[in-house]
Amino acid sequence: MSNILAFLILAVVYYIGEFVGTKTKAWIPSVFVIACLFLGGFWTFFPKDIVNLAGMGAPLGGILVIMLCITHMGTVISIKQLLQQWKVIVITICGLAGMVVLTWFICIPLVGKEYVIAGLPPLTGGIVAATMMNLAAIEKGLTTAAVLAIAMYVIQGFVGYPLTAVMLKMEGKKLLAGFRSGMAEAAAAGEVDSAAGNMKVEEAPRKKLIPPMPEKYSTTAFILAKLAFSAFIASKLAVVTGLNQAVWALILGIVFTEIGFLDKDSLNKAKSYGFLMYVLMIFVFAGLKDATPSMLTEVAGPMLTIIVIGVAGMAGLSMVAGKFLGISWNMAFAVSLTSLYGFPPNYILTEESVKALAETPEEHEYLMGKMLPMMIVGGFITVTITSVVIAGVFVNLL
Repeated sequence: MSNILAFLILAVVYYIGEFVGTKTKAWIPSVFVIACLFLGGFWTFFPKDIVNLAGMGAPLGGILVIMLCITHMGTVISIKQLLQQWKVIVITICGLAGMVVLTWFICIPLVGKEYVIAGLPPLTGGIVAATMMNLAAIEKGLTTAAVLAIAMYVIQGFVGYPLTAVMLKMEGKKLLAGFRSGMAEAAAAGEVDSAAGNMKVEEAPRKKLIPPMPEKYSTTAFILAKLAFSAFIASKLAVVTGLNQAVWALILGIVFTEIGFLDKDSLNKAKSYGFLMYVLMIFVFAGLKDATPSMLTEVAGPMLTIIVIGVAGMAGLSMVAGKFLGISWNMAFAVSLTSLYGFPPNYILTEESVKALAETPEEHEYLMGKMLPMMIVGGFITVTITSVVIAGVFVNLL
C-alpha cells in the first residue's frame, strides 16, 4: 500500500466517524464509529503499519503531538478553573474505588483471581497500566492473563464512548436550559447587546507579565515554537520530579498562559488544532491492530464480566460522591468514565456533544467552559496518576 493511499483511507475512515457523529447529534459518538471501522479494517485489508505508512506514526503521532495537544489544553483552562476541580478529583477517586472493590469481591468467584488482577488495572486507566500488567503476567507464565490485560485496554473504550456521550448530552441539555433562561431574563431586563446578541460582560482587561506579541508577528510557527518549548520544559521537569510529563505539560500550559507567554487557545490561533488532534486520534486507534478475533474470543467472557461489574461499581460510588459534593449524577459518572479512554477522547467526546447541542457560539463557549475542565482533569487523575498506582499494587498480587 502506498503512503498516499494509506493517508486517503485513514482520512475517509475518520470522516465517516465524524459524519455519523454529527448526523446523530453525538448519540453515536464519532470515536466509537472510528474505532469499529479501524477494528474491521485491521481484521480485513488494513496493513498493520497503515498509520506509519500514512506518516502519522511515532514520533509525530506519538509523544510530539501528545505533548503539544496537552500543553494546548492548558491554554484553554484557567488556574481558577483548575482549582475549582478538586471535587472532580474526589469523585474520580471514589469512582475508581467503587470499581476496584465491587470487581474484586464479585468477579473473583466468577472469572478467577488471575484474570481480575491482570484486567482491573487497565480498566482503571490507560496503556501504562495495561503494559505493566501484561509484562508482569508474561513473567509469571500467565499467557491468557497477559492477553486479557492488552485486550481490556483495547476494548474498554467501546463501552466508555457511548456511555460518556449519553452522560454529556444529558448534562449539556440541563446546562443549556439554565443558560437560555438566564439569557431570556437578561433580555427582559434590557441587559443584552441587541447588535451583538450577547450578554454584556464588564470585565477589565488583565495585564500580564509578558506583553502580547503584535498579531503580524504571531505566526503559526511562533505559536508552535512556544508550545514546543513549554512541552520541552515539562519533559525535563518530569525527569527531575518523577511526575508524568503529561501532567507537567498541562500545568505549564495553564501557568504560561496566565503570565502571557502562551496564547489563549494556542493551537486554534495557530490554525493547527484540527490537524494535530486528527493525527493524535489516528495514532490512538492504531493500537487496535493487535486486537485479533482469536484474542478477543479467548478472553471475551472474563473481560466483559470485569467491565460490566467494574463500571457498575464506578457508577454507584461516583454518583454518591457527586451527590454529596453538589455535582450532577450524570457529570460525576462522565468524569469517572474518563478512566476507560483518557485523553484525547475525553476532549473529542465533550466537543462533539457540545457541538450537537449548542445553537450559538455563546452557547458553545458556555458548555465547553462548564464541562471541558472537568473532563480533562478527570482523565489526568484516572489515566495518568491513579491507574499507575493501582497497577503498581496489583503487579505484586499476581
